[in-house]
Amino acid sequence: MSTWGKLAGASAGYFIGGIIGAVVGAVAGHYVIDKEDEDVAFAIALIALSAKMSRADGDFSEKELMAFNEILSEVPKNELNNVIKIYKLAQQDIAGYEAYAEQISKLFEGKFEVLENVLDGLFHIAKSDGPVNESEVIFLENVAGIFGFSSAEFARIRASHMA
Repeated sequence: MSTWGKLAGASAGYFIGGIIGAVVGAVAGHYVIDKEDEDVAFAIALIALSAKMSRADGDFSEKELMAFNEILSEVPKNELNNVIKIYKLAQQDIAGYEAYAEQISKLFEGKFEVLENVLDGLFHIAKSDGPVNESEVIFLENVAGIFGFSSAEFARIRASHMA
C-alpha cells in the first residue's frame, strides 16, 4: 500500500478516534512499522501541526491554507481531499500540538536540518496572513524547544523570518 493510500486509512481513522485512530488506521494489517508507515506518521503529524499553527493566532484564514498547500506540494491530487480532511479537523483548535511536534522530533531525532525545515514551514504559515503575532511566536518557540533547538538557535531561525 502506498504512503498516500495509507493516509486515506489514517484519515478515516482520525475521524473515528483522533490521532490514535489515525495511527491505527495507517498501520492496520501491519505487524512491524516500516519506512512507509513512518512516512505516514510524519505526514499526519506535519499536517496536524501545520493546522494547529494556523489557529495559534485565534483565527483561521484562507491564506494560511494556501501557505500549507505550498508546503505539501508533493501530495498527489487524488489524496488532497484526505489531507484537507485531516487539516480541517486538526485546525479546530491548537490543543495537542505538542504531541505532533514530539512525533516529528522522534522521527527526525538529531536531524536538525529537517526539523528546521519544518519550523520554516510553520513560519511560512504564520506569516501568510500578516505579521507573526505573540501567540504564534510562543507556539513556534514551544515547537522549537520540543525539536531540541536552544533559545539562541530559535532566535536565529526567528530572525531569518522576521528580520
